[in-house]
Amino acid sequence: MDRFTVSVGSYEVNCSLVSTAGRALVVDPGSEGARLVRLLAQKGLEPAAILLTHGHFDHIGGVHELQAAFPDLPVYIHPDDTVMFGHPFNQSPPDYPLAPRPANIRDARQLAADAPALGFTAPVETIHTPGHTPGGVCYHFPADALLLSGDTLFAGSAGRTDFPGGSMNRLMASLKALTALPDATLVIPGHGPHTTIAAEKATNPFLI
Repeated sequence: MDRFTVSVGSYEVNCSLVSTAGRALVVDPGSEGARLVRLLAQKGLEPAAILLTHGHFDHIGGVHELQAAFPDLPVYIHPDDTVMFGHPFNQSPPDYPLAPRPANIRDARQLAADAPALGFTAPVETIHTPGHTPGGVCYHFPADALLLSGDTLFAGSAGRTDFPGGSMNRLMASLKALTALPDATLVIPGHGPHTTIAAEKATNPFLI
């Protein structure tokens, strides 16, 4: 499995392209959708699906441009966060205008079952990690010891819970669940530097 991560948008979201056999999952295309379309072409990749860790505007802003280029591209998100599409509070113009509800939305919890039909052959797991948002998820690739943690877990920190639907109690339970992953797991957060489960267990005040 191959992985390439690029920072997109003024909120500097980590958007990852995770691929096997030329088929890529585009994780959190928060902005610059046209740039991501070009990047896929440069790398010779065909997108299999868009994966969203949650529904905040800075993580979904590039979805419409990707679907304009690839109209049948499915969008995976937890059902509890689909209400954020088109919600008047979920925008930050001019960089992040209101994002309409995309076509072909699918339940993120079905990703593992759907992956073979999408042409993505590496094992992938969706871990529901509410707290930052009700439908927050992390995407785990166990064979490659990789976790895309969205805004649940950061290097040295954790997601905010002061947005609508946030819950510190649920976030702490989600973080505890992530500590059960192997220590060597590489963590790519929604923003900021990469880390590992071992490093966060040793130094992150939310996990100690």
